[in-house]
Amino acid sequence: MVSGRSKAIAVFGTASDVGKSIVATALCRIFRDAGIDVAPYKAQNMSNNSGVTPDGFEIGRAQIAQAEAARVVPTADMNPVLLKPNSDTGAQVVLQGKVCSTESAKGYFRDTSLWAAAARESLERLMKRYELVVIEGAGSCAEMNLYQRDFVNFRTARESGASVLLVADIDRGGVFAQVVGTLAVIPPEDRALVKGVIVNRFRGDIDLFRDGVRMLEEMTGVPVLGVIPYFRGFSIDAEDAVPLASKVDPHAEPEAGRTGVAAIYFPHISNFTDLSTLEQDPGVELHYLHYPRSLDNYRMLVLPGSKNVRGDLEWLRRLGWEERIREFRARGGVVVGVCGGYQMLGRTIADPFGVEGEPGASPGLGLLDADTVLEQEKCLCNASGVLEDAGVKSHGYEIHMGRTSLSGACRPFMRVLTRNGEAAGDGDGARSEDGKVIGTYFHGIFDEPQVRQWFLALADPEYRPSRHECSMEESYDLLAAHFTEHLDLEKLFGLIDKPLPER
Repeated sequence: MVSGRSKAIAVFGTASDVGKSIVATALCRIFRDAGIDVAPYKAQNMSNNSGVTPDGFEIGRAQIAQAEAARVVPTADMNPVLLKPNSDTGAQVVLQGKVCSTESAKGYFRDTSLWAAAARESLERLMKRYELVVIEGAGSCAEMNLYQRDFVNFRTARESGASVLLVADIDRGGVFAQVVGTLAVIPPEDRALVKGVIVNRFRGDIDLFRDGVRMLEEMTGVPVLGVIPYFRGFSIDAEDAVPLASKVDPHAEPEAGRTGVAAIYFPHISNFTDLSTLEQDPGVELHYLHYPRSLDNYRMLVLPGSKNVRGDLEWLRRLGWEERIREFRARGGVVVGVCGGYQMLGRTIADPFGVEGEPGASPGLGLLDADTVLEQEKCLCNASGVLEDAGVKSHGYEIHMGRTSLSGACRPFMRVLTRNGEAAGDGDGARSEDGKVIGTYFHGIFDEPQVRQWFLALADPEYRPSRHECSMEESYDLLAAHFTEHLDLEKLFGLIDKPLPER
């Protein structure tokens, strides 16, 4: 067992995308509000949705959100192993915040001892530093064919002495089979660690599920700590693109009176949370599009990040997106590329070292006079800048292997003021001569309200910003309040031997 004075709670799932990240985020804020020094931890994350810590390390966005909810500074120890898929069978391995290697799935799982040792080392540090660690599991905690190699779920729970909360998603159906089946197949010693069940994403009248709660408890002998209804009115960053896939290619066109924004849903889409604030803006209707369609009713088209830029560019051409993009551009639509999407907008993308696949070069879309070379060293930084043409300040973070050079009439989109707290002064991104094609390496470019409003006004002069936007801090507070209303807090705090705080 990991040595140290701290306690741990583990949030495991009956399957992927049952809401583990959100539950862990809520618990981080609830415990922090109770005066407990708490930190998040996930041994291994598989996601292309990553962020940069203040000291320049790369971890999953979910753990950054959880650290924000816990009001602590995110560190690489909170997500020591990050797998960033760049093909159907391979991924870049980020170990304790730095790129380590690129592995096939078979190669990665052949021997997980290196990754497990790094994860344990990080957990040890967190448990010595913090009073409580909230551990998030990965996928289903009962994948029996992977059980002996799985160091993310019950091995971590055993090492930390954690009380395990099992999260099930009632919205997808089969909640009894999810919970009872999970507990039935795991070994008895691990089953004994499960101290509570959380039924997530309930719709309708909770009173109608009281019998369901009783039955679950009778069938498993494990208390149900809460039934959590769907929440609305605020948003928390998702861990990966699994929930996003359910919103791709809607049948309806953008609603009249709202600014239509289309975002291409690449096979290897990354950092899709760059678009979260657009999705939450009541004046905007954001559609993720996988298959080409008419863009006549959209005002802005976004090419988001990609973990396999040349591969996704080839996919884009094969499906016929290039023609649609050029039609959209010809009628004056605003085209925005972020990170990998920015690289696609240029003339060429060269990968001489095979960073993202086979070495070689690909022609870009040619909408910007820019050329990109993928290099072996990754740029990781938090940055600030000012939009050259608008004088509006922006904050974001950079995660990219590419170095892009401009020529012709192309000009930088932004003047960078700082990187990782140090003065910069160079340019970021590119803007076409007419100003309607824009590329940037700044993830989170739409998070700043003034910057987002500038983009939307450029695309649609009739766009009007909403009077009030829910900040991330407000969202974490709303999330905690929502869970507090529906959780048995006395049992929850009893699991960490803490008295229930006065309300």
